[in-house]
This record gives sequence, C-alpha cells and structure tokens, in this order.
Amino acid sequence: MVVERQGQAAPDAVPTRIGQVVMLHHAGDREEARQRFLDLWAEIGEHGDPLHRCTLAHYLADTQDDPADELAWDLRALTAAQEITDAGPTAGEGMLAVRAFYPPLHLNLAADYDRLGHRDAARAHLRRARGAATALADGPYGEGVRAAIRRLESRLGEDGGGMWTPPRQRP
Repeated sequence: MVVERQGQAAPDAVPTRIGQVVMLHHAGDREEARQRFLDLWAEIGEHGDPLHRCTLAHYLADTQDDPADELAWDLRALTAAQEITDAGPTAGEGMLAVRAFYPPLHLNLAADYDRLGHRDAARAHLRRARGAATALADGPYGEGVRAAIRRLESRLGEDGGGMWTPPRQRP
C-alpha cells in the first residue's frame, strides 16, 4: 500500500514506483510506461524533490517517440540534477546519487542533440559525459556507460578528448 500525503507520494515510495515503471518499460510496454511516468510526474510536480524529478525525467525521456520531446525530458533531468548539485552539502545522499547520474544524463543529451542534427551541442555534452564518467565506479554500470560514450565518440568522430587508449600492437 502506498502512503499518500497531501497528494504526493511518501518520499520513500517514489523510487520504488519509478523502478516498477522502469521494469514495465524494459518489458516492452513503452506506451503504458510513458503514461505511468507522466502520471507520477503530475503527482510529484515541477517543484517536487529534485532527485525524484531527475530520476523520473531521465527515464521518461527514454519513452518518447519524438527526439525533441526526449531532449526536453533529458533537459528537465539535468536541471533537477543541477538543483541537487547547487544545494551542496545540504543535498546529502542526493549528491552521491546525482554524481552517478551526470555521465548518462550528458550522454543522453549528446545523443539527443546528435539525432536532432546539432553536432556542436552533441559534442559539448559528450565531453561533459566523458569528464563526469571518471566519478563512476568500476563494474557493469560504469563500464556500460563508458562503452556507450566510446560508441557515441566514434559516431561523432571524437578522438576521446584525452581518454587513455591502449597502444596499438606493432606487427
């Protein structure tokens, strides 16, 4: 049972509810996931908890059919993440969570801008993703994000901006 307070979900229930909709989306029901995310967005509101808004907008972007709509949701996620960063030490656990969000947020924005034909903006966000990826721990998540950055670098013709690459073997 979800506890409701003044029309908003209790803070500890929101991440669970977002996770449930993410699973629905990953199971292939994109339209239903989009509607549930939008319902949750309406419940949380434009001025709700920034970590909830960041997380929700980040995943909501992935359910969009129009690249411009996807960009708009990714920009909302970035704005909410910046609110957490701007709060500094008062952000508490949100600050730790948002550090892991910055690489995929900037990567998604780079991909959005690339799809829309805005190569300079795509490259700028790709550089930000690359820089933020240094904060990611080793492991499947971090490696997956770094691999996605390398794929987009290749597509955009970026050289990796100083990222270390192993030397070529001489014949």
